[in-house]
Amino acid sequence: MNGFLLVNKPKSWTSHDVVAKIRGLLKKQGTTKPKVGHAGTLDPLATGLLIILVGNYTKTAQEFLKLDKTYEVEMKLGETSTTGDEEGDKTVISDKKPSEKAVNEALKSFLGEIEQTPHAFSALKVGGQRAYKLARAGKEVKIEPRQVTVHEIADIKYKYPLISFTTKVSSGTYIRSLVEDVGQKLGTGAYMTNLKRIQVGDYDLKDSITELNFDSIEHKLLLL
Repeated sequence: MNGFLLVNKPKSWTSHDVVAKIRGLLKKQGTTKPKVGHAGTLDPLATGLLIILVGNYTKTAQEFLKLDKTYEVEMKLGETSTTGDEEGDKTVISDKKPSEKAVNEALKSFLGEIEQTPHAFSALKVGGQRAYKLARAGKEVKIEPRQVTVHEIADIKYKYPLISFTTKVSSGTYIRSLVEDVGQKLGTGAYMTNLKRIQVGDYDLKDSITELNFDSIEHKLLLL
């Protein structure tokens, strides 16, 4: 069996959990040592589109990794989090309530090519290890800033302390870092409360599978 799958990853599952589940299903159907991988990690707290590679398609990961991604994002103002999301320890920064105009201007100021430092609690590899594993172990994580592109920020909704929006970004963009940078620009601090990936390149979440069983894998397997 060779090809790729569009999977709607549920919250609390790691990307590896999805890989392991599909590998187990293929083993049950008699596939010896099935090759299964993914193209683009989603954090456990994130949901949405995860591309799973099966068989010889595991060699094509780079073709998917370089594609633009689109996310639905929710963030909370007034506090920061050690992990940049709901999981971390929170620190109150400000009770300032920015105007809707200020929120819109702050978000739109990040459009285009920007310099961004990936979060220490990201899946980026540092010295061969995932940054978040080093950070959770209390080790110092040094990550160099990089150039990324924010192509679009739309559907902005604001009701203090929550902001939601949709954004299309280049490969390698970290949304938690973007959220923290917006919070810093507003002078309030911020952390990400929800993240859903809805597109990878031209592949859309609406075409993904939610039930992981052999039949869904067999009938929804795609080819380039």
